[in-house]
Amino acid sequence: MNEPQLIPADNAIINTSVFAVFVLITLFVVYRVSNRGTSSDYFVAGSSFSGVQNGIALSGDYLSAASFLGIAGAIAVYGYDGFLYSIGFLVAWLINLLLLAERTRNTGRFTMGDVLSFRMRQRPVRAAAASSTLAITIIYMIAQIAGAGGLVALLLNVNGKFGQALVIAAVGAIMMIYVLVGGMKGTTWVQIIKAAMLLLSVVMITIFLLGKFGYSFTNLLQSAAENNPHGRDIFAPGVQYGKSELTKLDFVSLSMALVLGTGGLPHVLMRFYTVPNAREARRSVVWSTWVVATFYICTLVIGYGAAALVGTDAILDAPGAENSAAPLLAYRIGGTVLLGIIAAVAFATILAVVAGLTLTASASFAHDIYANVIRRGDIDSDSVVRVARLTALVIGVASILGGVLVIGQNIAFLVGLAFAFAASANLSTLLYSLFWRRFNTTGTLWGIYSGLGSCLLLVIFSPVLSGSPDSIIPSLDFAFFPLKNPGIVSIPVSFICGIIGTFVGKEAVDEERQAEMEVRALTGIGSRVG
Repeated sequence: MNEPQLIPADNAIINTSVFAVFVLITLFVVYRVSNRGTSSDYFVAGSSFSGVQNGIALSGDYLSAASFLGIAGAIAVYGYDGFLYSIGFLVAWLINLLLLAERTRNTGRFTMGDVLSFRMRQRPVRAAAASSTLAITIIYMIAQIAGAGGLVALLLNVNGKFGQALVIAAVGAIMMIYVLVGGMKGTTWVQIIKAAMLLLSVVMITIFLLGKFGYSFTNLLQSAAENNPHGRDIFAPGVQYGKSELTKLDFVSLSMALVLGTGGLPHVLMRFYTVPNAREARRSVVWSTWVVATFYICTLVIGYGAAALVGTDAILDAPGAENSAAPLLAYRIGGTVLLGIIAAVAFATILAVVAGLTLTASASFAHDIYANVIRRGDIDSDSVVRVARLTALVIGVASILGGVLVIGQNIAFLVGLAFAFAASANLSTLLYSLFWRRFNTTGTLWGIYSGLGSCLLLVIFSPVLSGSPDSIIPSLDFAFFPLKNPGIVSIPVSFICGIIGTFVGKEAVDEERQAEMEVRALTGIGSRVG
């Protein structure tokens, strides 16, 4: 077994310099491309991006710190069970490609609330949509910011929680600058740069890594088994999720959340409005799927390579634990230079994703709650953008506090929770709104709030929060729900409650709006973003 290997402290200056250079470059790009025009410019970049550009940005939005740090670490420690995260994240794109991308682009304007409220009562549905958007994005952001804390703690040898908390605060502050200055256009270009850097980096590491084993994947796997306490068991299912019937059920629940959650992620849905038409929205999904697939193939090699060259013990003993696998591997392969590159890429990954999430949440509050619920549409574009910027500040602070609380948790697991919330609160109502003529306002509200509420309740009273050594509050035990991911319960609850609410509701279907929605969804006639 390899001895634990941490990164020498004298590399902290180099790593900090790499971070600073990246931040300065991207801030310059954000400033140059920022457009201080209408709310359309701020929220969706005036729908000015092509399908290829948006597809690369979409993959940048989607390939979060969970994908780069969390999954690589999970594969290094648990082998095949860690790779199952990748499979779920990738398969999920079929729902967007086949069911949501075109119809969402044609029927919405800025947010998911536009689609859900199209033929429903505006105020209650927009309020519900904004509530779910805010909940999902904050949970997702907490995972990303926690990953930033673990990454920078590893690279700068910051081992104390107070030091990591300061790092998390710095990351949150930079992210808020991106959103406040650049809006969607600036954020999109950061995501394009980040996606290109990320893909190039994982391909480069994969090639270098295979070269150390004579370009034999078999030799790499054999070495990985030798440096993992589970041995050859890491090549088959069961190391993490096969210990009991309960863990197997937990895996099924996680898989449901990963596969169905992408279709309900607000920041992914909002990206469909940054292109001029439905055709470009479909191209976005196709390009994004190819980039994501290439990336996840590389993470399989990187994960097993980390086990082979770094060793599981060294990974678990490092600051950030599982999340440190990829940076430690980069240091073993290429020393300080490659580590600095990977550090910058991982940092870019976190900043870009968090910026996209912040923009989505602030847009939902400003457009759905402030403009359409509080002011009933009687508001000018400048005021909406101003409220969105203030909301971004509040959300950023909340996410920083949450990120401090979950330091040390595997961020792939935390993102899995965000996917469970997205699948539970949003997917059922989106599909019913787009494909079920009978669906009404009551069904929409029941579907969103039942999914969101049941998911939140089950997470609070699960081993995620208490009752387990790796819980967020390990000293307490008030868990009664045995699974760590609630998707297997909360997702069906949302679909069932949406149906029940539809038949309980007394309001009649607006046939005219229903017909208009069908025409727009299928043809794009009448749709506009501006």
